[in-house]
Amino acid sequence: MRLGINVGYWQRDPEDATEIVLAAERLGYEYVYTAEAYGSDAFTTLAWYGARTSRIKLGTAVVQMSARTPAATAMHALTLDALSGGRLTLGIGASGPQVVEGWYGVPFARPLERTREYVRIMRDVWRREEPVTSPGPHYPLPLPPSAYGPGRVTGLGKPLKSIVHPVRPRIPVYLGAEGPKNIALATELADGWLPLFVDPTQIEAVFGASLAGRREGFDIAATVTTIVTDDLATALEFAKIPLAFYIGGMGAKDRNFHLDLIGRLGYAEEAVRVQELFLSGRRDEAIKAVPDELADSISLLGPIGRIKERLRLWQDSPVTTLLIAGVKDEPTLKAVRDLVS
Repeated sequence: MRLGINVGYWQRDPEDATEIVLAAERLGYEYVYTAEAYGSDAFTTLAWYGARTSRIKLGTAVVQMSARTPAATAMHALTLDALSGGRLTLGIGASGPQVVEGWYGVPFARPLERTREYVRIMRDVWRREEPVTSPGPHYPLPLPPSAYGPGRVTGLGKPLKSIVHPVRPRIPVYLGAEGPKNIALATELADGWLPLFVDPTQIEAVFGASLAGRREGFDIAATVTTIVTDDLATALEFAKIPLAFYIGGMGAKDRNFHLDLIGRLGYAEEAVRVQELFLSGRRDEAIKAVPDELADSISLLGPIGRIKERLRLWQDSPVTTLLIAGVKDEPTLKAVRDLVS
């Protein structure tokens, strides 16, 4: 099993994770991943860490497709890949309608179609075989005069080819996916899958059908909240906070992909209760309502001996890369590394 760290996105205040990234590189961790929600972006922070490192691979988990056109994301990726010496893994995701339509101001409809079209355009950009065109319907290139109604498009757009030769003509693309069809799409067209909340003992039961078509070498890179402490009760409390936030607040009441996923893991009623409490402003109660068993099953919590036992579940699962999240000191990173190596 490969090891990496996921430093996530900033929450409220800017947070420079350079020291822990450098520690991870010294300790032999293979990856550092960044993320974005609706604040800090993933590419800028990843470039920051990439400029300070020389070996560790750089990943996004994930950049939101609706934040950028496919060509713009392809440009970000080829630039960062070139500057880092071919170290980038590009993780992308469709996000959800609240963020896509509320923050980026673009339609959310047909995310699977959009993902397929998005990935095809990026790979055409990187290959540089010919000027890039796409029939659409989501990202037509060149933009047809009829796209936005009479008089709004000049019709002067022309197919273009990147003036830069990418270091690699095929940058690895991973999908952040939670729904069965989206995960199956990842196995079809991507190089890896980035699950957010996953119980290693339930992967085959819950996701097996979606993962059945994966090719040899397909990477499953799971982010796992890790808290090493002798106080398991306190660790559980901390692990519940992001769960309550995602179940309750990262999605509309009637369309929340995180809530749906937790239901498929066997906690449907509990997830609905967490959402109700969160949306009514009772956030402390929502956190407490997250089942201990759920938080424990998708995390690595407690004394180092207990984490060693729990790690066996991940090592026996289809997960191929473990992305440690939440650790901010080198001794703990080293202790986790020693358990895996």
